[in-house]
Amino acid sequence: MNVKNNIKILDPCCGGKMFWFDKNNPNVLFGDIRKEEHILCDGRTLSISPDMLMDFTKLTFPDNRFKLVVFDPPHLNSLGENSWMAKKYGVLGDDWQNVIRDGFKECWRVLDKDGVLIFKWSDVDIKVADVLKLIEQKPLFGQRTMINNRTIWLCFMKIINTPALEQGRI
Repeated sequence: MNVKNNIKILDPCCGGKMFWFDKNNPNVLFGDIRKEEHILCDGRTLSISPDMLMDFTKLTFPDNRFKLVVFDPPHLNSLGENSWMAKKYGVLGDDWQNVIRDGFKECWRVLDKDGVLIFKWSDVDIKVADVLKLIEQKPLFGQRTMINNRTIWLCFMKIINTPALEQGRI
């Protein structure tokens, strides 16, 4: 796929695009390492149909390419490969620390100056505090969601020049 320069948003591990209101938003480049379809345990069809196949740990885009990156990597590592949860969300392997570290670095690299990165994590298997220890950037803010309070959305911004910081006001 020839990626048009006017696409400003990247979702490099879109899966079934479950949180997107418009699953075909023309402003978003939907990527995933998988392209597949499954029948879930309740009979619904799960379609993972990215615009482009990609590995979020090795993105092929130039630095500073996207204004917004939505990073929602697999967050479970104790599932069987054929479980419906694995099909729906993907599975991390034993080297999950390297995968998440490398994936965040790549997402940060392709994020434009003053761009925003939204990171979604569910700390069912791996605590978000353990994930944050792996990455160099610190979130600006975040919010836990869902009934069980296990999913968290974090917002990061790639701030290059901060006058308040340079002037000692922060």
